[in-house]
Amino acid sequence: MKTIIQHSTDTQIATQIADTYHCKIKHYTSHIRLYTDHKIDLDVLRQTHLTDFNYLPIFDFSQIKLFVSDMDSTLINIECIDEIADFANIKPQVAAITERAMQGELDFNASLIERVSLLKGLDIDVLDKVYTERLQVNPGGKDLIKFFKDQGIRSAVVSGGFTYFTHRLAKDIGLDHDRANELDIENNQLTGITQGSIINATAKSEFVIELCDQYQISPNQVIVAGDGANDLAMMSIAGLSVAYHAKPSVIKQANIVISFGGLDKIRDFFDE
Repeated sequence: MKTIIQHSTDTQIATQIADTYHCKIKHYTSHIRLYTDHKIDLDVLRQTHLTDFNYLPIFDFSQIKLFVSDMDSTLINIECIDEIADFANIKPQVAAITERAMQGELDFNASLIERVSLLKGLDIDVLDKVYTERLQVNPGGKDLIKFFKDQGIRSAVVSGGFTYFTHRLAKDIGLDHDRANELDIENNQLTGITQGSIINATAKSEFVIELCDQYQISPNQVIVAGDGANDLAMMSIAGLSVAYHAKPSVIKQANIVISFGGLDKIRDFFDE
């Protein structure tokens, strides 16, 4: 018998599904579980009810020791580089490159170099404006990080974006680690290049391994969340991967899909 998690407490939806597929129902505080012997296409349920549904994986959630999330469009609501570009009046051009990179249509390193070069000459005050005026933690994000902290699970953010934002975000919401690209700055202006090696898909997965080594845990004890093609490498090595409001290529390969609700829906899997 399989367990389906309905990531909402809408009894009407659960009853309708139970009647159709002869499921048993159990109510939890934040979700409903459906128990069935039928093979149910969850994509059909998701689109029909505009609600998140996932099979409960055969997985020991008590063994999770680390949560690693992508930043832009996963842990936060924006693509920081697109918003920086807005202050240079080139957001459409930069956003188009970002979108193609996230879909996996462009080489990430080349696309980042191109986009950062377009920001040359911008005053660094822009970075603070983007952080304070436009950046928000996605719904349920702060609750999820607090939940993990209470469970003794460490958390980290890794990004193909910039350390200016990951450092501040980590400090503000209590993340244990962050890793991203460093913008080069001279005379309080962006020079149009980054310092050091680029944090791309490979570097993201290496960061997860690095943290596993640091805490002497297995990648199987890690949950990784992402939304774009450059998250697939780190998602593939994790014990559990979460596609959060993600691109189709990421949804196809993830263990868990959250496309309607907030990040706190990940908590539903931890209920006994």
